[in-house]
Parts: sequence; structure tokens; C-alpha cells
Amino acid sequence: MPPKCSSLSDKELLVILQEDERDAFEEIYRRYWSLMYMHALKMLRDEDDTRDVLQDVFTSLWLNRGTIDLNSNLAGYLYTCTKNKVLDMIAKQRVRVNYLDSLSSFIEANNNRIIDTITEKELAQALENEIKQLPDKMRQIFEMRMHKHLTYKEIAAELSISDKTVKKQISNAIKIIRPKLHHLSGWAVFLVLLKK
Repeated sequence: MPPKCSSLSDKELLVILQEDERDAFEEIYRRYWSLMYMHALKMLRDEDDTRDVLQDVFTSLWLNRGTIDLNSNLAGYLYTCTKNKVLDMIAKQRVRVNYLDSLSSFIEANNNRIIDTITEKELAQALENEIKQLPDKMRQIFEMRMHKHLTYKEIAAELSISDKTVKKQISNAIKIIRPKLHHLSGWAVFLVLLKK
């Protein structure tokens, strides 16, 4: 049976710790937990993270008890272990923050792109629906301007009508369509382009 652990030196505690003596582990925990806590808290400034680090430190001490150098300074060993665990946590948090920032930027950029695509598709579909409702001659002229990108003169020549008639028909078509598309952003761009 080991002697009372509270009276043992750090080196003696390490020796009996390696013999799987739980009392030695508990004494080391009692002796160093507060010191390591303050050490980690200074670096992390977060109590929950500090407790997580100390749990890792003392779990690691127990799991690695058989490989600890018996000549090592126990306090120095625990300080080094605590510092390394703190640095690991900071690195993971930094990676997590960088990842979340990167993910957020990606989502924001792609959401805007998706929204723009949806808006364009919605606008194009709504515009097509409204064009179908136009009177036949007006629809024909409007479609030649919009789909074939013909100039007023080219449309007039193809349909054997005057430039003024083409311009008037497109202007009337825009007057009919505009109120029906006012709820869609971007409609004005389509209609302004058609006037040129």
C-alpha cells in the first residue's frame, strides 16, 4: 500500500502514478489543477475553454502515465502540456473562424449569384408571358426587336412599314408591359434596351 500521497514529492508521485495508482493521480490533480487553470485562463480568457483544456491535460497525464520520464519536473511537464493544449485550441478556433468567414463569404457571393439568376429567369419568363398577350402585329415587331435584335430600320424594311410605325409599336408595347412587370427588379433594363 502506497504512503499518503499528500506527503510525497512530485517525483515520488510520478513513480507511483506509473504503477497505475489513482491516489497519486488525484493528488497531482489537487496539487496542480488551480495553477494550470490560471495559466490556461491567462491565455484563453474563457472559463469553458480553460476547463476543456485542463480536462485534456489531466486525461493525457493519466493515459500517458507509463511513458512520462520519471526524472522530469512534474510542474514543468504540466505547464508545457497545458501551453500546448491551449495553442492547439487557439489554432483550431482560428481555423474554425477562418473557415466560417470563408464559408460565409462563399454563401453570400453565391446566394447573390443565385438570386440574380432566379431574378433574370423570372423576369425573362414574365416578359415572355406579357409579349404573348400583345396584339399580333405589335408582338411581331416587339419580338423582332427583342429576340432578333433588329434595328427599327431593319424591322421596317422587313415588314414594309415606316420606321415611325416600328418605333410607335415598340413604344406602345412597352407602355402595355411596363405596369405588369413593375414588381420585378431589372425590368426597366430590358425595356430601355429595346428603345435604343
